[in-house]
Amino acid sequence: KNKRLSLFTSTLAFVLLLCCVDHSCIHTWAFVMQMLWQTFWHLLIQYREYYLLFLAVSTLMLLTQRITSVSLDLQEKRGVLTPSKRQACVTLLPLISYILNFTTLLGGPLGSYGQFITLMKEGMEGINLTSPPSPLGVVFLKLMQVLMLEWVRFYLVHDFNPGILYGILSTWCLGLVLIQYYSHWKISECLNNAAGFGFWEDSSGDYFSKWSGLSDGDFWTTEASICMSQFARRWNAMTASWLRRLVYARHKHFPLFMCFGFSLWWHGLHLGHFVGFFTWAATVKADHHIHRNLFPNITPTQRKIYTFVNWINTQMVVTCIVIAVEFRNLSGLNLLSKTYIGLFPLVNIILLFIILNLNSLEQ
Repeated sequence: KNKRLSLFTSTLAFVLLLCCVDHSCIHTWAFVMQMLWQTFWHLLIQYREYYLLFLAVSTLMLLTQRITSVSLDLQEKRGVLTPSKRQACVTLLPLISYILNFTTLLGGPLGSYGQFITLMKEGMEGINLTSPPSPLGVVFLKLMQVLMLEWVRFYLVHDFNPGILYGILSTWCLGLVLIQYYSHWKISECLNNAAGFGFWEDSSGDYFSKWSGLSDGDFWTTEASICMSQFARRWNAMTASWLRRLVYARHKHFPLFMCFGFSLWWHGLHLGHFVGFFTWAATVKADHHIHRNLFPNITPTQRKIYTFVNWINTQMVVTCIVIAVEFRNLSGLNLLSKTYIGLFPLVNIILLFIILNLNSLEQ
C-alpha cells in the first residue's frame, strides 16, 4: 500500500505539472516536488524501519530519476514530448508507461524516454530490419555471473573463518559481503534484456557487449579501478551519468561536492550517509590532485608500483565508504574506528590539504 501511494502520487503530480506548467521551468518544479516527497519517505524510514517501506523508498528513488530526466529533457528542449500543453495530454499514456515501467522500477537502470519510445514504436509497427537478436543467450550468461557472485558472498558469510584474518583484511572482506549491488544490477539487466531493452546497435563489440546498453556496472571492471575517480565513474554507471547531468554539469562552483551532496540527499539523510558520501567526495578530490602532481614525475617502473598501491588504496577507501553507508548509524563508524582501515581515507584527505597548501604557496 505504501509503495503504491508513493509511486502513484509522484506520477500524478508530475502529469499535472506537465499539463499546467510551462516547459521552460518544469524541471525546477518537478525536481523540488519529487525530492521533497522522497525526503518525507526517507525521514519516515528513520522512525519506522521495516522491509516493505525500504522497498517503497528504493522504488521511489528510481522514479525520481525518471521524472527528473524527463523534466530536464523538456526544459532543455530535448524531449520527445510535444511542447504544446494542449497536445501534451495526448502523450500522457506513453509517458506514464515509461515512468511506471516495472522492468526498470524493480531495480533500474535508468534509460532515456526517447529510447523507450523508439523501442515501443518499433514493437507496435513490427519493424524487423533493426530488431535486436534474441537476448536469451546473454540473459543466461548474466544469470551465471549472478550465481557466481552469490556463491562468493555465501562463502564469505558462512564458511569464512574470521579467526584467520584480522583488522584490515577482515574488514575488507566484510565490505565485499555488503556489496550485493552487483548481483542486483545483473538481475535487473537480465530482466530488461529479456523485455528487449538495452541492445546497443552502434556498439562495435561482440554479441554480449551489444546487450550492455543498460548496464549499471560489472564486478570485475569496477573492482579493478585503480583510483577513486575511476571507481566513481564506473560504480552504478547509469546513475553516475544521471548525477553528472543533473548536478555536476549545472554547477560552476564546487560541482564535485554539490554532486555528492545531492547524492547524499537522494539516498537518505542517515549519519552513515553523511560520513560515507563526503568521504567519497573528498577522496575523489584528493585523487585528482595527487595523480596530477605525482604521476607525471615518476618513472615507468615507479608507475607500476604506484598503480598497484593506488588500487589497494581504492579498495580500502571504498570499504570504509560501503560500511559507513550500509550500516547507516554509529555501529559502522565504531567498526571502522577499531581497525586501521579508517586511516586510508584520512591519509588521502591529509595529502589533499598538503598539496593544496603547497600549490597556494607556489602561486
